[in-house]
Amino acid sequence: MKNIIIKGAREHNLKNIDLELPRDKMIVISGKSGSGKSSLAFDTIFAEGQRRYVESLSAYARQFLGKANKPDLDYIEGLSPAISIEQKTTSKNPRSTVGTITEIYDYLRLFFARVGKPMCPKCDIEIYEQSIDQIIEQVKSKPDGEKMLVLAPVVTGRKGEHKKVFEDAKKSGFTRVRVNGEVLLLEDEINLSKQKKHSIEIVVDRLKLSSEVRKRLSESIETALEVSGGNVIINYIDKDLDEFFSEHNSCPNCGFSMEELQPRLFSFNSPFGACPECSGLGRTMDFDPKKIIPDLTLSYNQGAIVTSNPKAAWFSSTFKGLSEHYGFSLDTPFNKLDPKLIDIMLYGTKDKIEILYENKDKTGRFEINKPYEGIIADLRRRYKETGSQGMRDWYEKFMTDEVCTTCKGKRLKPEALSVYVNNRNITDVTSFSVEEAIEFFNNCTLSESQQVIAEQILKEIRNRLSFLQSVGLSYLNLSRKAGTLSGGESQRIRLATQIGASLVGVLYILDEPTIGLHQRDNDRLLATLVHLRDLGNTLIVVEHDEQTIKMADYIVDMGPGAGIHGGNIVAQGNYDQIYKNPNSPTGQFLSGTIKIDIPEFRREGNGKQIIVKGASQNNLKDIDVSFDLGKLNIITGVSGSGKSTLLSQILYPALANSLHRSHHEVGSYKEILGLENVDKVINIDQSPIGRTPRSNPATYVGLFNHIRDLFASLPESKLRGYKPGRFSFNVKGGRCEHCGGGGTKKIEMHFLPDVYVTCDVCKGKRFNTETLNVRYKGKNIYEVLELSIEDACEFFKNIPPIKNKLDTLLSVGLGYINLGQSAITLSGGEAQRVKLALELSKRSTGKTIYIIDEPTTGLHFADVKLLMEVIHSLVDKGNTAILIEHNLDVIKCADKIIDLGPEGGDKGGTLVVMGTPEEVIKCNDSYTGYYLKDVLGH
Repeated sequence: MKNIIIKGAREHNLKNIDLELPRDKMIVISGKSGSGKSSLAFDTIFAEGQRRYVESLSAYARQFLGKANKPDLDYIEGLSPAISIEQKTTSKNPRSTVGTITEIYDYLRLFFARVGKPMCPKCDIEIYEQSIDQIIEQVKSKPDGEKMLVLAPVVTGRKGEHKKVFEDAKKSGFTRVRVNGEVLLLEDEINLSKQKKHSIEIVVDRLKLSSEVRKRLSESIETALEVSGGNVIINYIDKDLDEFFSEHNSCPNCGFSMEELQPRLFSFNSPFGACPECSGLGRTMDFDPKKIIPDLTLSYNQGAIVTSNPKAAWFSSTFKGLSEHYGFSLDTPFNKLDPKLIDIMLYGTKDKIEILYENKDKTGRFEINKPYEGIIADLRRRYKETGSQGMRDWYEKFMTDEVCTTCKGKRLKPEALSVYVNNRNITDVTSFSVEEAIEFFNNCTLSESQQVIAEQILKEIRNRLSFLQSVGLSYLNLSRKAGTLSGGESQRIRLATQIGASLVGVLYILDEPTIGLHQRDNDRLLATLVHLRDLGNTLIVVEHDEQTIKMADYIVDMGPGAGIHGGNIVAQGNYDQIYKNPNSPTGQFLSGTIKIDIPEFRREGNGKQIIVKGASQNNLKDIDVSFDLGKLNIITGVSGSGKSTLLSQILYPALANSLHRSHHEVGSYKEILGLENVDKVINIDQSPIGRTPRSNPATYVGLFNHIRDLFASLPESKLRGYKPGRFSFNVKGGRCEHCGGGGTKKIEMHFLPDVYVTCDVCKGKRFNTETLNVRYKGKNIYEVLELSIEDACEFFKNIPPIKNKLDTLLSVGLGYINLGQSAITLSGGEAQRVKLALELSKRSTGKTIYIIDEPTTGLHFADVKLLMEVIHSLVDKGNTAILIEHNLDVIKCADKIIDLGPEGGDKGGTLVVMGTPEEVIKCNDSYTGYYLKDVLGH
């Protein structure tokens, strides 16, 4: 079959379309936001391809994958098994890193376990195998009178009941075993949970060291080594201390022993490799004195300690006792107290403090004479004991995420960090960027036997690293947390994984893979996509990038508008056919018929600046950067050059902490000047506007309150006594109680995936029958929430408070989404524009800084034009906008460009050039300037 043939596609807003796509080609689907691109690519083609593949599996396998619904279409043929590579971010699990999600770390663990050279962490000399005689001599050297158990470890951290282990030990004549640290008799029945991990040691001997028993000790150690396969544990009973000895790895100086090198030793997700202090996270959360006492000019009675109520009986009694014991007044500001007294308040004292505590109802008085544990110890205990998520969130406001003091952020035990290859341990290698790691493994010197052992492992590692490099991610560190990756970076990591799989005959569907990529990096990514196609795969790419559209073998342009005005194919064919088609919105921009104009002049601003001095977080190299107020500032640079670090980790949190008394963690910098020139900072990012299906654009921008007030003011509502709460699906009264106002019910399927079914009482309408009987202009509250924003503008044109908010949503290009559309169905770009609409609906002070990270994500040329009009309107009111952007049509509109680089990672983090676009193109070191020349017509 040469083509994919689709007949009668009607999913979402698709208008019964027919389409024929060539196989083994790269196909780009373009069009305005909401025109039906994702409905065609993901909800129709991918959904049906995946459904058919799942149905080809056995019934046993299908039960774990869940039932896939058939898309709304008449007919489709020519499909291959489909793989979707979407923008959704990778795991937010703090344990996930670039190394783990690409499986490179799994191979690194195996590599270090097989060819690593263990070193003693105390003596810094190589650890090698110990003979039986050496082990015996070390134990015999202990002083007389030492009580000890000689143990043979037979099971270490393995799940199971281990019945056979106990039976074999009993048959061999042993009478006791130590299970998970507890000594048990073998003649008793020992029942272990097969779902939990257990450690079992056979008790070979119990003795008290003396000259007479030393010969017996030797025999016991030999027996233990024989039973366990070369390992013995000596438990010093009085000290409750275990000493591990091995015939395999032991230090000849201090006797430090290491178990046989296994991959799990290098895993920070396993208790056998993870640092015991931070459990392998590399960081610990603890209460921060600066957050507990943020304002030292206040006294205790004025509420200096924000975690406690000075009038609460227990706290007031405790601090009254402290003040009397140490002789200070509770009305004295903290900055005038002896710092030692503040330390005692925070960390406690061993001195016994007399505390007279009286119940609220005066029924009991208690005199307590005991050491005071301190505020921080009290908070730690309360945080640990609370079962309330709300309280946990409250406590965490006063905590700081700090590098673990035990492992220094390296996540692993000292034993794992003491294994080296070419003088590097495993965390040294994961701290490398992809580019540095490639160099390390290409120049790795191994012995002949090590090369034989590691040949296949190294091949896998090098392949995966080269795939990451090929998709423009050479600047990423392997230890970079997955949760800190942008949507574009996450997508390209998944793309690199697919390249590594080298599959043939697969249908790949990608969602804007160029997001977050500088023009310089686009070429490398496109070469990767072409390589995937040339292997014999079909690629369907939802994309707006001009360079990608030019590279496509076939283009499908959806439109002509969004929502109900979209869902049609307005043009299809190769680049030349789209370019010349006057009906194609994409073609009009490609040909220059419609374009975003270069501003006639650059704004003068108000002459004031925000200046960041000495920014040195992550890869920033102690740079000074100025942002002009009253202007459109755009930060540019290749991926990994330090843009997000400067804006999101330094500037925004520093401004928010100063202007709004927030408690954000701020990256490293020396000082920020000019804060007195602004009164507010707004961060418009791409995080969801809500985490539940009940969250929607209408509730987020405050529109739903006006709609509920309108319905409550209707004569029918007044007659029935309905208040605005009656028309809310978040509270009892008017909502359908069967589904709790959700419209769907979650059916838990235990070992099968949860299933969501439409509520059989309200039929998905969320409200009860009485509430739905109230109508405004013929529509009830459910029907109003189902209106698109564009239709709602017409519907509410005579209600100014509602119309004004709808106009702001319309102005940011969201006319196609429904008022009540679930927040979890909105893309990152759509969520960002809803937030932008909320800010537009507020009255501007003219001294606000708007921080926006890549606002053109997911936007068609036409939508970018609309968005720029909105951003220009904000700046024209005297406000300041600071954007991170790669879109050249946006960059050319900047009043000031801050270009970072020149490269990513360690080779980035410097200020390449600052100035207007006309000044930036004169800088030969600026990649942005190089690509900007064509756009500016130079």
